[in-house]
Amino acid sequence: MTEVTSKASKVKAATRKLSLATTSEKNEALISIANALNKSRLEILKTNAEDVKNAIEKGVRESLVDRLKLTDKRIDSMINACNEVSKLKDPVGEVINSWVEKELRIAQVRVPLGAIGMIYESRPNVTLDATILALKAGNSVLLRGGSDAIRSNLAITKAIKDGLSNSSLPETSVEIIEDTDRKNVQEMLNLDSYLSLIIPRGGAGLIKFVVENSSVPVLETGVGNCHIFVDESADIEKSIEIIDNAKTQRPGTCNAVETILVHKNIAKKFLPAMAKRLSSKGVELRGCETTRKIIEAKAASEEDWSTEYLDLILAIKIVETIDEAIEHIQKYSTGHSEAILTENYSNARNFTTSIDAAAVYVNASTRFTDGEQFGFGGEIGISTQKLHARGPVGLKELTTYKYIVLGNYRVRD
Repeated sequence: MTEVTSKASKVKAATRKLSLATTSEKNEALISIANALNKSRLEILKTNAEDVKNAIEKGVRESLVDRLKLTDKRIDSMINACNEVSKLKDPVGEVINSWVEKELRIAQVRVPLGAIGMIYESRPNVTLDATILALKAGNSVLLRGGSDAIRSNLAITKAIKDGLSNSSLPETSVEIIEDTDRKNVQEMLNLDSYLSLIIPRGGAGLIKFVVENSSVPVLETGVGNCHIFVDESADIEKSIEIIDNAKTQRPGTCNAVETILVHKNIAKKFLPAMAKRLSSKGVELRGCETTRKIIEAKAASEEDWSTEYLDLILAIKIVETIDEAIEHIQKYSTGHSEAILTENYSNARNFTTSIDAAAVYVNASTRFTDGEQFGFGGEIGISTQKLHARGPVGLKELTTYKYIVLGNYRVRD
C-alpha cells in the first residue's frame, strides 16, 4: 500500500469516531491544538524560514513569498483561529427542518461529510485552517501541500497531531502526505473509496487539473480576477482608500483587486489621484487607450483583462456607462469578488442584481471575502461554484445532511 492510500485509509477509519464526537470533545481538541502550536512556535518559525529562503533563491516573486512566510503575528492568528472556531456553534446534529408526512415524522439533520482531501499550494496556514474547520464539523482530513511549504506544513501538522494526542479525538484524524511528487495528487484524486470530497486551493492550473482528473467529488475554490467599478457618483478620496487596500494590503491573495473600471465622467479627477497613491506603493499600472491619455501607464492588452496577477499590478479601463462596466465584469470575472463604489442607490442595486459572483460589494474592499472576516472563524477556501457551497467555505459548508424518519410500524399504502 502506498503512502497516500495508507494515510487515506487512516483518515477514513477516523471518521466514525469523529462523527460521534461531542461538541465538548471537539472544542477541547481545538484548544489542545492551539496549545501545541504555541509550544512548537520556534520550530515552526525555524522550518518556515528554510522554506522562505529556498523560495527567494528560486526567484519566487515577493507577493508569493509573503503568502509563504510565517511570523509570530501569523502564528498568533493561527492560535486565535483555534480558539475562535472552538467558540462557534457546532453544525453537526442541527435539525434543519422537520415535518409530519404520511404519519411519519421526517427530520433533515446536519451530519459530517466524512474524510476530506485537501490539495493546496504555498500557504502553510491552510494546513491549520483546513484541519480545525474539518474537525469541528466532524470530518477527518488528508493534507497534500506544495513543495514550497513542505517543511512548514510538516511542522504544523506535527503540532496538530501532538495536540490531538492529548485529546479524545483520534490522532489519525489528520494526516499529511510528505512526498510532494505530483503523482501523489493523481492518486488522491482516485481514492473515492476513502475520500468523500476533494478541495483544491491554489492557482488556476492546480484547480483545473483536479477538476478534470478527480473521481472524488470536488469543491472548486476559484481563481480571483476581482474588479472594482468606480461609479461617476463615487467619493474620490474614500474610493482611493478602498482600492489601495484591495490592491496593496496583500496583493498575493485571491481577493485582491486586479482590474479597476472607471466611469468616464469621473476619470479625469479620479485617475491622477489614484495613480499617485498606488505608484508610491510600487504598483504597476496598465491602462486602456483612454486611461493612458490621462495618466502614465503601460498599454493594457486583452490578456490583462483576464489575468489574476497576484502581484502589485493593476489593470485600468474607462467605461462609458455602468452597463458597460457590468458587461466587462460578466465577460472576464471568475465569479469570486466584485465591487462598486457609488453614492447612487439605483446603481448599487443594478450592480448587485446583475453581477454573478460569490461576493458582491457596495463601497467596501474585496479583501473582505474571507471566512474570518465573515465571522466563520476561518475558511477552507473560497468557492466560486454554486453546488454545494459558494463563497467562504466554513463549518456548515463542510457538512451534508440526512433524513431521519420516525414511524409507528408504518407501511406504504
